[in-house]
Amino acid sequence: MALSDRIEAGIRRVNDAIVDRPRQVIVAFLVLTVVFAGGIGLVSTDTGATDAFTEGLDEQEALDAVNQEFDDPFEPDSESTQLIHTGGNVLTKEALTRELRLLEDISQRDDLRVDSVTGPATVVASALDPSATSITEQRRAVEAASPTTVRRTVRELSDNPRFSRSLSTDFNPTAVTASASITVVSHEVPAGFSNLQELQTTIQSITNDYPSDVRAFGTGVTNAETATVIGDSLTIVMPVVVLLLLIFLVVAYRDPIDLSLGLLSLLMTVIWTFGFLGFSGIPFSQQMISVPVLLLAVGVDFGIHIINRYREETVKGYQAVEAMREANNQLMVAFIIVTVTTVFGFGANVVSDLGPIRDLGIASAVGIIFTFLIFGLFLPAAKLEVDKLREAYDVPEFNSAPISSSDSTLGKILTLPTQASQYAPIALVVVLLISGGMATAYGSGVDTSFETEDFLPPEELPEYVTALPEPFAPSEYTVAETISLLEDRFSTNQDQSVKIYVEGNFEEDHALEALAAPNENPPGTLAVGDGGRARPTSIVTVIQSQAERDPEFGRLVARSDVDGNGIPDRNLERIYDELFASPAGDRAAQYLTPDRRNAQIDYAIESSATQGEAAADARQFAEDFRPAATATGQLVVFDAVTDIIFNSAIQGLILAMGLTGIFLVISYGVLEGKPLLGIVNLFPILIAIAFLLGTMRALGLSLNALTATILSISIGLGIAYSVHATHRFIDEYNENADALQSMIITFSGTGGALLGSMLTTSLGTGALALAITPVLGDFGLLMALSVIYSFIFTVVALPPAVLLWERYQNVFSGTLSSFTSSHH
Repeated sequence: MALSDRIEAGIRRVNDAIVDRPRQVIVAFLVLTVVFAGGIGLVSTDTGATDAFTEGLDEQEALDAVNQEFDDPFEPDSESTQLIHTGGNVLTKEALTRELRLLEDISQRDDLRVDSVTGPATVVASALDPSATSITEQRRAVEAASPTTVRRTVRELSDNPRFSRSLSTDFNPTAVTASASITVVSHEVPAGFSNLQELQTTIQSITNDYPSDVRAFGTGVTNAETATVIGDSLTIVMPVVVLLLLIFLVVAYRDPIDLSLGLLSLLMTVIWTFGFLGFSGIPFSQQMISVPVLLLAVGVDFGIHIINRYREETVKGYQAVEAMREANNQLMVAFIIVTVTTVFGFGANVVSDLGPIRDLGIASAVGIIFTFLIFGLFLPAAKLEVDKLREAYDVPEFNSAPISSSDSTLGKILTLPTQASQYAPIALVVVLLISGGMATAYGSGVDTSFETEDFLPPEELPEYVTALPEPFAPSEYTVAETISLLEDRFSTNQDQSVKIYVEGNFEEDHALEALAAPNENPPGTLAVGDGGRARPTSIVTVIQSQAERDPEFGRLVARSDVDGNGIPDRNLERIYDELFASPAGDRAAQYLTPDRRNAQIDYAIESSATQGEAAADARQFAEDFRPAATATGQLVVFDAVTDIIFNSAIQGLILAMGLTGIFLVISYGVLEGKPLLGIVNLFPILIAIAFLLGTMRALGLSLNALTATILSISIGLGIAYSVHATHRFIDEYNENADALQSMIITFSGTGGALLGSMLTTSLGTGALALAITPVLGDFGLLMALSVIYSFIFTVVALPPAVLLWERYQNVFSGTLSSFTSSHH
C-alpha cells in the first residue's frame, strides 16, 4: 500500500471513531479538561518586565556587579526602597520634618524590616545633632532647630557628595532650594527573601496617606505594577475579544446550539493551555496575554470550517453521520496541515536566545495542538451527539445554511480575483513578486527596540481606558511617571551615558594612568570632551576634585604624580585611604570598591547618537583598556537585547518559512502527487509577510520584545487561509480537472468561511490594541494586519499562481508523455 493510501486510511479510521463512537470521545475530552484544570492553580506570574530578557547577558552581569559593588542612590539594590519627595522646596524645615515623620512611621514597623535610612533629611538632622542616631531623635533635632539654622546647615552640606547627590539637579545652595530628593530605605532581609514586593507596596500605601508628595519606588513596586498591568489588560482585552468572537460566531453559526458548542470548545482550549503552563512551570508574563487571544482566533477558524463544511454536506442530502464523516474526511488533512504549519510558525520562536520569546513559542505551539485536538476531534463528536438529541427531542434548527455559495452575492464577490486571473496570470504573479520585493526592501529598514517603557503603562492612560466602569476600570499606575521624574530632575538618564566596568588591582603603580589612558582617543559617540577627548566620571576625577578642595590632599597627589598630568602614579594605597576618609569618601565609593579591585567609569555620550551607535562604540572602547573591561549600563544592555531580538525575528522567520515550505511540498507530494502546490500554497503568505514588514516601517512600529515574533507567527496564522483554499481546490480539481473552475468553486464555498475566519481573527487579535501597555497594543495591531493581508493575498495571489501551476503541470506532463512515446 502506498504511503498516501496508508495516511488516508489512518485518517478515515480516526474519523470513523469520531462519528461511530462520539460519546466515548466526548467523555475522554471532558476528563482531560478536568485534569488540565488542575494545573491552572499552578500558573505563576512573571512580573519582572525586562529582567527575563537581560538574564545571562555579559553586559547585564557587569551591570549587576556595578549595582552591587558601588554606592548609587539611583540604582538601589534589591533590598532597598527609594522614597522620592517632590514639592516646591523639599529643603525647608517643614518639608524635612514631614519627611522624618514619615520615615519614623516606616522605621517603627517591624514588618517592614528597616535596617537603615539615608537621605537629605537624615543627613541634615545628623549635622544638627551628631548624637541623634534614631529617626525619632533626628526628627526632634530638626523640629528643635530654627528655620535659619536649618538653612545654614544645608548650605554647609552643599559640598558633601552624600548630601548633594540625593537632591535634584536644580538644587540651589545659596537659596537653599531643591524641587525633589531621594531617600533610600534599606531592608534587613535574609538571603532569598521573596516578599520585597509586599514590603515596598506597604511603604507605598503609607506614603499615599501623607500630605506631602512622597512616592515609593523600587523593584517590588515595579513588579507589583507589572502584575497589575497583566490583570488589567486581561480584564479589558478578553471581554472585548469574547464579545467580538461571540458576534461573529452568531453570524457564522446562526444557531444557539452550534454557538454553544463552539464556545465550549474555545473554553476547553484555554483551560488545556493554562493547565499546561501550570504543569510545565512556564510563567505567565505580559507577552503571554497574546496566547489565549491567538488560540481563540485559531479555534474560531477551525470551528467555522468544520460546521460550515458539515452544513454543505447536509444541504447535499447526507444524513448527519455521513455528512460529518464526509466533512471530516475532507477537512482532517487540511486541519493537520494547518496545525503542523501553525506549530512551525509559532514554535519557530523557540530558537530565540531570549527566555520569554522561547516560552511564548512553546506555549502557543502546544496550544495550537490542543486547538486541533479539541476542534478536530471533540467538536465533530459533540455536534453529532447534540444533533441526535435535537432530533430525538424535536428541537428545531434555526439556520443551518452554509455561509456562502456560488449563487450568493458574497460568493460572486470572492471569485472576482479568480475570474480576472484567467486573462494574465503571469503578469499578475510578476506584479505581486515585484510589489512584494519592494515592500520587503522598504520594510528591511524597520527599527528594532527594547525599552522598559514598552512594558509599563503610559503616564497618561487613554480616555477609553480611564472612562471604563468597575470592574473594568484600571488601577492607578505611578512607575512610568516616577521614572520620568527621576530622569528629568536627577542625573540618572542612562540613555545619555554608558559605563565601563574594569577589573584589576588598582593599588599597583600606574593603575590610574591605565584607567585614564584610553580617554585621549575615544570612538566618535564618546568624544564629547574638549579636543575630541572622552568625558569620564571616575575615581580619577573624584581624586582630582578632592585635590582642588583640600590643599593637603592636593599636595599628596602632586607628590605622587610623576609625569605631572594630574593623575597619581604611585602611593595609590595611601591616596585611597585618605580619600575614603575624607568628605569625598561617599563619592569615591561610587567608582572604586573598598578592596580596590574593581572600578566603574561613567562616560557621557553624544546626545544625537543612537542606542546602537553608542553601544557599539562603548564595546569597542572597552577593548582599549589594559585591565579587563566590560561595556555596560542600561543603554548597552538594552542594545544587546535589541540585537538578539532582531536575530530572533530573522531566525524565526527563516525557520518557519523553511519548515513550512518543506512540509507543504512533502505533504502535497505524498498525498496528492502534486508537490509544487506546496510552493504555490506558500506564495500568498510570503507576499503578505512582505507587505506586513513594509507596513510596520510605514507606521513607525519597531521589532520589540513581542512584535519580534510577529513574522514567524504571521506565517503560522496566515498559512491557514491558503491551506484551506488549496485543499478545497485539490478536492474540486480532482473531480473536474479544471483549475479555473475549481478555484471559482473553492472561493464561492470555502471563501465565505475564510472571510468569516478573517473577520473574527483580525478583530479578536486586534483587540490587543486596547491593552494598557504599548508592547501588547502594537502586537495586536500587527496581528490584525497580518491576518487581513493573509486573507487578501490568498484570494488575490493564489488563483494566478494555481493557474500557472496548472499550465506548468500540463507542459511537464506533455513533455514526459512525448519522451515516453519516443522511447517506446
